[in-house]
Amino acid sequence: MGLQTIDYIVFLTYFFIVSGYGYWIYRQKKGEKMDSKDYFLAEGSLTWWAIGASLIASNISAEQFIGMSGSGFAMGLAISTYEWMAALTLIVVAVFFIPIYLKNKIYTMPQFLSQRYNDAVSTIMAVFWLLVYVFVNLSSILYLGALAIETITGIDFYYCMYGCAIFAIFITLGGMKVIGYTDVIQVFVLVLGGLATTYLALDLVSDQLGGTGAWDGLGFLRKEAADHFSMILSEGEIMIPNGEGGTRDAYMDLPGLSVLIGGMWIVNLNYWGCNQYITQRALGADLNTARSGLLFAAFLKLMMPVIVVLPGIAAYVLHKNGLFQAEMANELGHVKPDHAYPVLLNLLPVGLKGLSFAALTAAIVASLAGKANSISTIFTLDIYRKFFNKNASETRLVNFGKITVVVSFIIAILVAPILRNLDQAFQYIQEYTGFISPGVFAIFALGFFWKRTTSAAALTAAVLTIPLSTFLKFMYPEIPFLDRMGIVFVICLVLMILITLFDSKSKTNPKGLEIDSSMFKTTTTFAVLSVLVCGILAALYIIFW
Repeated sequence: MGLQTIDYIVFLTYFFIVSGYGYWIYRQKKGEKMDSKDYFLAEGSLTWWAIGASLIASNISAEQFIGMSGSGFAMGLAISTYEWMAALTLIVVAVFFIPIYLKNKIYTMPQFLSQRYNDAVSTIMAVFWLLVYVFVNLSSILYLGALAIETITGIDFYYCMYGCAIFAIFITLGGMKVIGYTDVIQVFVLVLGGLATTYLALDLVSDQLGGTGAWDGLGFLRKEAADHFSMILSEGEIMIPNGEGGTRDAYMDLPGLSVLIGGMWIVNLNYWGCNQYITQRALGADLNTARSGLLFAAFLKLMMPVIVVLPGIAAYVLHKNGLFQAEMANELGHVKPDHAYPVLLNLLPVGLKGLSFAALTAAIVASLAGKANSISTIFTLDIYRKFFNKNASETRLVNFGKITVVVSFIIAILVAPILRNLDQAFQYIQEYTGFISPGVFAIFALGFFWKRTTSAAALTAAVLTIPLSTFLKFMYPEIPFLDRMGIVFVICLVLMILITLFDSKSKTNPKGLEIDSSMFKTTTTFAVLSVLVCGILAALYIIFW
């Protein structure tokens, strides 16, 4: 248990490379006067590979390494649908969403809502986003990261949490350019360390069950955990630990075909297309660069289940065969799936454990930095400048953005320990983010593609999305949350259409965006590679149906 001297050397090497590279990028810009677009968007300075890497580094965090591995332990490969459907979603966003943002010079999501609808819709959604980003996303990433580091190193949870926060603040204060280019290193370390962990986990399964090598280990997974290799779950097919000594139906988390034709689309299109945290990476680039970056991210997404889900299934097989009985239990002695990845890391040989620990830390810090930058962007440009200091100078906006970063981390540090009672944190994040996703996506979708959509219609969806989600959750708890999101989305969409149609002024609505069909044309290379991604996805779902 714990890290050895060589592990710490490997980890510190990673730390100093990332910090030194980030500082070098920051120093390049220090001689110039950094304005708000430089700080928040790195306007025009990110390449396609930096955009793609930054998207993945910001997305893949402790919630995937710890949370998704935990869900892999509990329900198997089905949880990979979040990753594989995201690959397809990224292509949709690249073709249809990004051109609209760039053509209309959109830099923040609340700015889009203000420009397309009005300030009331923009402000309500800005507040919703800030609440979710700080109290759900930033806090949960900090909690999961600290939990993992505590399990691996034995260092107290609170010191781990403070360390992650300080490292992330250091990266974030350099602005989006520093985040974007340090994320390239983070992704390299993340993928390398993640693949090493997966390989050794499969090798350990092979050793325990009489095989020879990781490939045999993968075969043993298919044999010993056959029920964990189904992508489309039926009701009652897999019962998973609930963290309290009992079980619950995995179907409630991944309800059958809803992962292909239902609520999963709302989750992904909202996350990848209407989310400041993600789209911010592409908003400062030209269209071809942004599209190439999103396509690169789609290819990286295809391999993520190998890194974050297979280790969880390996831990399940090892636990099933008598290993990790104590390590996989919580304080009450009940199986806690989120312990799967940290437990596996402790089995790695000296040196590789340091590399995998660096990969995990890279994922945590990159996501914390990206999320904090988005919180800072929305609060500074859409709340502070709009309501408190309309004439703020560029320098003041940048400085206020840095203050916002620090304050958001202080709040997250206070909230994170409260999450320690969670069973599977990944599902917690998806469900509670999903309270606003249906309304947000309805507002964006109609705002993009139906010029008549009115501000009153958007305001209705913005106000109702959380109450409707809450009502369905507590009045109809038997409805899986992905299906609930689909129901709320349809309700919001229908209400928006009706309100718009009954508004006599909607036919002359001046708020429509500038759109023409030529915006959606792509290069031949992009089209061919997109078809390749779709083909790979189709094959995966056919194989693991």
